[in-house]
Amino acid sequence: MSVEQMTEHADGLHWFKSSYSGSDGGNCVEVAAAPDAVYVRDSKATGGGPVLRVGRDKWAAFVALTAG
Repeated sequence: MSVEQMTEHADGLHWFKSSYSGSDGGNCVEVAAAPDAVYVRDSKATGGGPVLRVGRDKWAAFVALTAG
């Protein structure tokens, strides 16, 4: 799987918190879809924390595996 950790901030993306993330501040993940990729970050580190860039085809394969 090709995943890249971005060194620059992914500006202009609309982030969505995972429905599996709890409201108590525990393990929280956010994703944002762009034309070229899907971006993933820790919702507690939104101000410059690491962002992973995953190709859309790889993201689709991941979702297909986890949905089953």
